[in-house]
Amino acid sequence: MSDLFEANTSLSTQSKAEYTATDIEVLEGLEPVRHRPGMYIGGTDIQAMHHLVAEILDNSMDEAVAGFANHIDVTMNADGTVTIADNGRGIPVDEHPKYPGVSALEVILTTLHSGGKFGGGAYKVSGGLHGVGLSVVNALSETLVVEVARDKKLWRQEYSRGKPQTPLTLVGNCPNRRGTSITFKPDAEIFEGNNQFIANRVYRMARSKAFLFKGVLINWKCASELITEGDTTPTEAELHYPNGLSDFLNIQIGERATVNREAFTGESELANNEGRVEWAITWPLDEKGFSYSYCNTVITPEGGTHETGFRSALARGLREYGEMANYKKISAITPDDLLSDACLMLSVFITDPQFQGQTKDKLTSTKAIHLVETAVKDSFDHWLSSDAENAKALIEYVLERAEARRKKKEEKAQARKSPTKKLRLPGKLADCSQAAAENTEIFIVEGDSAGGSAKQGRDRVTQAILPLRGKILNVASASVERIAQNQEIKDMIEALGCGVKDNYNEDALRYEKIIIMTDADVDGAHITSLLMTFFYQHMPKLIENGHLFIATPPLYKIVAGGKNYYALDDDEKDKILSKVTKGNTKPDISRFKGLGEMSPTQLKETTMDKNNRILLRVMIPSTDTEEGRAEDFETRRQVERLMGKDPEPRFRFIIERAKFVDNLDI
Repeated sequence: MSDLFEANTSLSTQSKAEYTATDIEVLEGLEPVRHRPGMYIGGTDIQAMHHLVAEILDNSMDEAVAGFANHIDVTMNADGTVTIADNGRGIPVDEHPKYPGVSALEVILTTLHSGGKFGGGAYKVSGGLHGVGLSVVNALSETLVVEVARDKKLWRQEYSRGKPQTPLTLVGNCPNRRGTSITFKPDAEIFEGNNQFIANRVYRMARSKAFLFKGVLINWKCASELITEGDTTPTEAELHYPNGLSDFLNIQIGERATVNREAFTGESELANNEGRVEWAITWPLDEKGFSYSYCNTVITPEGGTHETGFRSALARGLREYGEMANYKKISAITPDDLLSDACLMLSVFITDPQFQGQTKDKLTSTKAIHLVETAVKDSFDHWLSSDAENAKALIEYVLERAEARRKKKEEKAQARKSPTKKLRLPGKLADCSQAAAENTEIFIVEGDSAGGSAKQGRDRVTQAILPLRGKILNVASASVERIAQNQEIKDMIEALGCGVKDNYNEDALRYEKIIIMTDADVDGAHITSLLMTFFYQHMPKLIENGHLFIATPPLYKIVAGGKNYYALDDDEKDKILSKVTKGNTKPDISRFKGLGEMSPTQLKETTMDKNNRILLRVMIPSTDTEEGRAEDFETRRQVERLMGKDPEPRFRFIIERAKFVDNLDI
C-alpha cells in the first residue's frame, strides 16, 4: 500500500511540474467554432448541418422583413453545394473603419460577433442577433463563395474552412442586379463524414419561410439527381403565399374534419410598436395535432414565451365566454385541455428578442407573454362571439377533454392508494406522500450516500427517491433471464408501476417525471447511459410521452463576496469568476466529486428545486416521417453497436474518440 501511495504521489508531482504556460492554448478567429461546433450549431449531426442553411436563409429573410428584399433564390446544386441569394442591399464591401485594409464583408465572414444587427439601426427586427451565423457557416464549410452586388458593381471572394482563399475581387458591372449570394458546402471533417443535404428538408425549410412572410417570393431549384426515389420534392417551384399562416394551416390540414367550422386565423400589431403577431389554429376531430411557432421567421421547436402568451389568451378568452354563456365547469379548463391536440401555427416579429442558446430553440423574452396575450385575446373574443355555433362546438369539445382528464387523474390517484400496490413497492424507495401522479417525480439516484442527501433535500409531498447500488445491468447485452433476476431493475419496474414492453400501461405510471440523477463524472455518465438504454428498450413509450429527464448537478461551488455560486462545467465556472473576481479578492473554489459530497441543502438548491434546476428531457426521434424513421433506425443501430454483446464496435468507438477527451476525472 505504501509503495502504491508513493507511486501516485510521484506521478501527481510530475504532472504538476509539467503544466506550464506553454500548455495554455488560445483559439483565435474562427478556430473556436471548428474546435467546438456544438456550442454554435448544437452538434455535428445531420440536424446541425442543416442548421447552416437556416443561418444563411435567415439573413436573407431579415432583409425581406426589413423591407429591402422581396425575392430569394434557394438552389441545391448537383455538386452538393447550396446557393442562397437575395435582392437585398448586399453586405457592405467598403473598408471597415476598425480594420484598415480589410473589407466589412471579410470582417463579417471571419470574425465572431460582427454584423449589422446589434445597434438596431440597420434592422428593426431580425432572426440573427449574435453576429455569428455567417461566420460560423464559413468556419464549418469546406468551400464558401460570396458574391455581393452593390452600387451596380459585382464583388466576389472565396473561402475554405473560414480562411480567405482569394482577395475581394471586383468582377465587373451589374446594372440589373443587387443583393448577396452565398454558395457553400459543409465540411465532412466536421459533420461525421457527411456533407450531403437532404433535398426535402431544405425545401420544407424554404417553404416555411415563404409562409411566414407574405412579402417574399422564394424561387426553389434542386438538381434532379439529389432527389431520392419516392421523394415528392419538386425540382423547381415558386413559393409565395399571400395568406401567410392561413395557407400553411390549410395545406397541413388538408381534408381532415375539424371541431370548428372555420379556423381561428389573424394578425395584429403588438403594443408600443414592438412588432406584430400572426396565428392560425384549428381543432381536428382525429386529435392528431401539431404546434409550430416562430420568432422573426426563426423556428422555435421548444416554444417559449410567445406560446405562453398565446395559450393564456385563448384559455382565458374561452373561460370568460363560457362563463357568460352559463357553461358549468368552464372555469376548470386548462390551456392543455384547449390546445394539446390543436393544429397551431404562431409567428411573432419583435424587437430585440432573447433566445435560449445560439440555435434559438426557445424564445425567452418575458415581454412577449403580455404583448402576444393582449394582441390575440381581443381577436379571439370577437371570433367566439361572431359565431355562437362554432363557439359552442369548441367549448363542448374542451369540456369533454377536461372531464376525461379529471377522471384519469382520479383513477391514477385511486391506483396509488391501493394497499396491494403499496405492499409491492421496493423497500429502499422513499415515496412521495401525494397520491395522484400529477406533478410528482421520482429521482433515480446513484448510490446510498447520494440517496441519503436527496431524501433529506427533497419535497416530500411530490418527490420520491430510489437509490441504486452502483451500475445497473446492461440490458442491451444481457439475456432475458438475467434481466428478470436483476434486483435494481426489478426495483425500478415496481416503483414506476407501469410495466414494460407490450405490457406498458401509461395510465398506471405512478410519477409524472422520472429523473436520472448521477455524479457529474465518467462513472455517472456511464450509469446514465445504462439507465437510458433500459428505458429505451423496455419502456420506449415512457420516453416518447415526455416522462424521462436527466438532472444536471453542478461540478463547482464558488464562494465570493459572501455569496455562493454554482457552475455546471469549466466554461460556466470561468464566466462566473470573470464576473465575481474584483481587486485582490480571491474566490474560494471547490469541486464536487459526487452527489454524496453535497449537503442536502446544496443538492436541493442546485439540482432538485423546481424553480432553480435545469432538467434535460430525453427524446426519441419521431417516426411520423421518413426522415424520422431513418433517425429512429439509426438510434437503435447505435444503441446496439455501443451497448450490445459485441465489444469490438464499442472498443473502436472509445479508441476513435479518446483523443477528444480532456479533463478526465480519474
